[in-house]
Amino acid sequence: MNAFSRRSLITGATAAGLLAALPSPARALPAPPPATPDRRAFAPDEQRFAQYLMLVAPMVADMNSGGFFGGGWWRSPNVEYNARVQEHVHTLAWFATQSRPWNLYRGNARVLAALDAGLGHYLGLQHADGSWPEYSPDQHSLAATGFAMGYLSKTNALLRRARVLPARQAQLTAALRRAMTWFLDPATGTVWQKPLTWANQTASGLAGAALALNQDPDPALRRRLTEAFARLATVGQSPAGYFYEESGADTNYNVEVMLPELADAWRQSGDPHLVAMTRRYTDWLGYNLLREPDGSGWFANIATNSRTSSRFYADTRPDPERTALNAQFVPEVPALAAFVSSREDLAAARREWAASPAPVPALVKPDTSPRILTHALYGERYPSRAERTAAIARLPYRRAHFTELRSDQGQDFLFVRRPRWYVGGYFGARRATSLARTGLTFLWHPAAGTLVQSQNNNDHACWGTVFPGQVVDSDGAQQAEFLGGEPYRLRYRTPSGSVVTEVTVGERITRSVRATSAATEQIPLVVRDSDTVALDGRGLTLTRGRTVIRFDWAEQREPRLRPATTITYPGRRMHVLTVPHNGIFDLVVSVR
Repeated sequence: MNAFSRRSLITGATAAGLLAALPSPARALPAPPPATPDRRAFAPDEQRFAQYLMLVAPMVADMNSGGFFGGGWWRSPNVEYNARVQEHVHTLAWFATQSRPWNLYRGNARVLAALDAGLGHYLGLQHADGSWPEYSPDQHSLAATGFAMGYLSKTNALLRRARVLPARQAQLTAALRRAMTWFLDPATGTVWQKPLTWANQTASGLAGAALALNQDPDPALRRRLTEAFARLATVGQSPAGYFYEESGADTNYNVEVMLPELADAWRQSGDPHLVAMTRRYTDWLGYNLLREPDGSGWFANIATNSRTSSRFYADTRPDPERTALNAQFVPEVPALAAFVSSREDLAAARREWAASPAPVPALVKPDTSPRILTHALYGERYPSRAERTAAIARLPYRRAHFTELRSDQGQDFLFVRRPRWYVGGYFGARRATSLARTGLTFLWHPAAGTLVQSQNNNDHACWGTVFPGQVVDSDGAQQAEFLGGEPYRLRYRTPSGSVVTEVTVGERITRSVRATSAATEQIPLVVRDSDTVALDGRGLTLTRGRTVIRFDWAEQREPRLRPATTITYPGRRMHVLTVPHNGIFDLVVSVR
């Protein structure tokens, strides 16, 4: 028996005819009443819904009569042919169908009418081959199609359980079948390349297909999906361990999108390839997320990143949180526990949130990702604090000595750990994209934590040699000779030979630069609010607690230290050290 009255809904062709007869100003969907959530009303594991509850009324108010989500709430361009703008149909479906004491929108006729119209617009954008457009009406978009399969399969599941909008359910089933036929075909070059261009987008479609096929079994498509999971493991992940994003590594897309999509797909399918991929990626993370010794969080090795610049991850990340679904893998991949919140710490953060007297803050356009709500599908599998502590203790750089070199498609990723230092580098005949920065990428100390974090997509905050006009060697490929030995030696150079840099890592770090003309040494330092920094003509001394680090260039020069005002972290800020020189520069980094 349908729990909601369909008499109040305006749907389909009847709605179009009625609305066409109305004056232009009235051609908008009536909004439901606004919500003011009470923090205390939410169960701890459902606090993520509070801000989204506030989103429903204004978002519906911005929809037009045809069901297009106007107002710029999610994705750009905010135009009627962009299918990705419609992904909030899942948000409306959740609130329209789920019974909670605080959910005033369950069964609300206006929300259901908006959902119906939004689905109508979304489905109307699908091409005959099953794909959806994003950046132009005629585009057959991988992202728009992959994510549509996820949101629409989840929306269909909600509608079925609530027994509402039966006509839309049938249309969704048919649309998903068309989409899967296109998406799972290995000959569809938009989806499948060797290697994949955007692995997260391909994974999203497989997760959606897994749910859709659980709802509506199809043996032929199921075989295609099983083959696709195996193919994803082959063409979607680098032998170095990261998931491909424009042929390179990208922490944001790998941790915040790809890994949750794999978790979603795995919970629907149980496919073992997804666990194996997660295990390999967790190993990669163990070299590239740098834990602060005070337990405050993690610095990312982002100079290598091909698409985005997520610099820092807090140790405990309360809702709404994009990586929450990753914890689904923890029972199978215990090492992943290091990189998710512990049950106890998350519970404490949630208690603090619930006790706060402040109003729940509204989400700000366009940062309203509908993916957050999908993370509530499977319950929670966060590790205990003890399990997480044990996983952190097993991080590779908790060992005192190793040299790790990983390579893929002309890119070399170097990780050198010695008792006093952990140093990263990115080299090779090519870089993944123009956003990546080469050379030394980070410097970490076991007691002081991250001292240097070279940025990507930024010529003013990367570690490198800078010529006049802000021409920096790290904004381009640099091939390296990995010479080995103790202390470990490497030498790298620009393609033209304009800069040759030799580095040693042992009890101290040396960096010897030989440039063809006058240049400037540029070092992006991470400075805590509690640090003491002293700059003189021959070097810089950074005191952090009981640890004293000296950056020494011996000769009298005219250095500068300036804050990078746009680059901040909790309790820290980036300061960029610049030291002009005549083309010969020798730096020694030591612990006093």
